[in-house]
Amino acid sequence: MDPKSQRVKLNDGHFIPVLGFGTYAPEEVPKSEALEATKLAIEVGFRHVDSAHLYQNEEQVGQAIRSKIADGTVKREDVFYTSKLWCTSLRPELVRPALEKSLKNLQLDYVDLYIIHSPVSLKPGNIFVPKDESGKLIFDSVDLCHTWEALEKCKDAGLTKSIGVSNFNHKQLEKILNKPGLKYKPVCNQVECHPYLNQSKLLEFCKSHDIVLVAYAALGSQLSSEWVNQNHPVLLEDPVLCAIAKKHKQTPALVALRYQVQRGVVVLAKSFNKKRIKENMQVFDFELTPEDMKAIDGLNRNIRYYDFQQGTGHPEYPFSEEY
Repeated sequence: MDPKSQRVKLNDGHFIPVLGFGTYAPEEVPKSEALEATKLAIEVGFRHVDSAHLYQNEEQVGQAIRSKIADGTVKREDVFYTSKLWCTSLRPELVRPALEKSLKNLQLDYVDLYIIHSPVSLKPGNIFVPKDESGKLIFDSVDLCHTWEALEKCKDAGLTKSIGVSNFNHKQLEKILNKPGLKYKPVCNQVECHPYLNQSKLLEFCKSHDIVLVAYAALGSQLSSEWVNQNHPVLLEDPVLCAIAKKHKQTPALVALRYQVQRGVVVLAKSFNKKRIKENMQVFDFELTPEDMKAIDGLNRNIRYYDFQQGTGHPEYPFSEEY
């Protein structure tokens, strides 16, 4: 990591800031909040913004980025923006139109990173989560290698600078890495990662292939949404995490974020709360000791908040594998 700019080099030569601003919010949160929160995030120093077509806020997030460019706070090249290809557009012929739709919503010429949101393909169409009469997801059948080839073409066309994946297990990554005629490796795998699910095996695998692991739900999740398993303990109330935070005079959230930065993981911090958006920038102001790191490593208990249970019957459901 380059400490001065707090960026990590990707395997295609581009750089990604190690701290990202996450913009996902439950549907009941007004979209205007994404606009204000993203503007504030850029003002306080975030240079990496993560969104997705699924979040239905790219119009607002794009507006925030453009307004901060217009007022001279940043230049376009200072902001690293990630979008994601949703599961209903994994057929190769749907990939470029999906990215073009995101770009149109954002009113940007390119994204910095475009990633496959999840390996679980769903029936194409305008419904994000297509279900049959009995409430079961309607799956599609797509060869992810063909999806990947379509992403490579988007990179060649200059619509995105880098391409990667999300929610892939190591076997699914291997399938792409071993694909005959592979032109570009995935630069990243964005997965749920926090002290209760530290992904050490997947992290090791990714590092060995020069793939950056990007952590979402890095603070666990307090969200009540259809994606979240509600029966899990609250990460930020963990006594070990709280004790380490107290020792450093920091918050448990900052300790959880700092933990990722020190193990070479790019970490997303999601908050629409003004005070916490500012506070999350303090991740660079302190350092955890090797003992702290070891203690946090010891909290791992393979708790997955976003287990996407509805996808279990899909041949590409990623979470049946150990990592």
